[in-house]
Amino acid sequence: MSTPLALIVDDEPDIRELLELTLGRMNIDTRSAANVTAAKEMLASEQFDLCLTDMRLPDGDGLELVEFIQQKQPDLPVAVITAHGSMETAIQALKVGAFDFVSKPVDLGVLRNLVNGALKLSEFPERDRRSRDTLLGESAVMQTIRHTIAKLARSQAPVYISGESGTGKELVARLIHAKGPRCEQPFVPVNCGAIPSELMESEFFGHRKGSFTGASADKEGLFQAANGGTLFLDEVAELPLSMQVKLLRAIQEKAVRPVGEQKESPVDVRVLSATHKNLAGLVEAGVFRQDLFYRINVIELTVPNLRQRREDIPQLAEHILARLSPDDSGTRLGAEALNTLQRYAFPGNVRELENILERAITLCEGHEIQPADLALPETTDAIETSHDEPLATPPEGVALEEYLENIERQAILKALDQTGNNKTAAAKQLGITFRAMRYRLKKLGLE
Repeated sequence: MSTPLALIVDDEPDIRELLELTLGRMNIDTRSAANVTAAKEMLASEQFDLCLTDMRLPDGDGLELVEFIQQKQPDLPVAVITAHGSMETAIQALKVGAFDFVSKPVDLGVLRNLVNGALKLSEFPERDRRSRDTLLGESAVMQTIRHTIAKLARSQAPVYISGESGTGKELVARLIHAKGPRCEQPFVPVNCGAIPSELMESEFFGHRKGSFTGASADKEGLFQAANGGTLFLDEVAELPLSMQVKLLRAIQEKAVRPVGEQKESPVDVRVLSATHKNLAGLVEAGVFRQDLFYRINVIELTVPNLRQRREDIPQLAEHILARLSPDDSGTRLGAEALNTLQRYAFPGNVRELENILERAITLCEGHEIQPADLALPETTDAIETSHDEPLATPPEGVALEEYLENIERQAILKALDQTGNNKTAAAKQLGITFRAMRYRLKKLGLE
């Protein structure tokens, strides 16, 4: 294999020398530029495997160079060097396409981890980016999601995965991890709502023996368990404010302090997070910290609900039935049953579809599932429910709040469709004010 080549862009000779020496010891050749102009000239004349750039340069800034590289050489990973405490600048760099960032004074251990991660990207630039066998569906929205996952896998930016319950947010997080340079390292999922508040700090950061009653031995936390890999914070909205402060520091400083320990220890972890709740609304309500929201929501990826991709239902159903059918019994979905499913509102999304089909296999007396075997609520689509009909109870595993939100969402979408997406007319049709309409659109993620 040829020796990797890195471009270092910094107007301070001491920093350039430090970076050159560090990368040289890693058997990486380097070229150096003192400004944006010289860097662009070098990029045009040589093929680089990595670019490290300072944010403040005599004739521009690092953001300009990141954007230039994204346009001209999108497969070239570029990391930025930021001043200590300039987290907003680092986040902006990640948003425009930087692979990662390192703060001054440069921690050489952090730098080496960053460089190794960046160079791994060139080992599998086309590493099965098509996720069709894992994230099923040929609808336009699913093709877009798969393309976005492949792009996000090449970055170290924190990703906030939003979407309704049952849409597959953890599956998306696992794919982002599996298709990136951390794929051979741990993927550690944690349900933030399942950890008792009094144990959260110990669970996340670990503890030392004797640090509190019951701490009979040293214990590593979730951050340490995910070191080198990815930590997936599911239902991140459930974190109490006290824990949000500690989590923010751990993410920003890339270091954690176990309970009972006096000093912090560095950790190399990519953080992905998800929730089915409206996190921006929780920030406005004061129950989720705005600074943590901006830190974990560098890039947002919204997973579509099943109603937005009804054309995928036949493929999903076929896949689920093949997995659930005992001894290859060949149970299939009848045409009428499929038609019934495609008209159903699916408040529980793909997870609910799995539950429905598992139940249908049990109830089905032959090899073809009929509508009665699905045992769906009598109203097959929430938006078609009349005022005189009683609403069905939520499906098993779906909270009432989620269920009602889905009904509200469908009613609004139907009104918008009938009025040609005229929000004023739709609000009038629904009997609410335009201001209330805007609030609901924002709350339900329909803007």
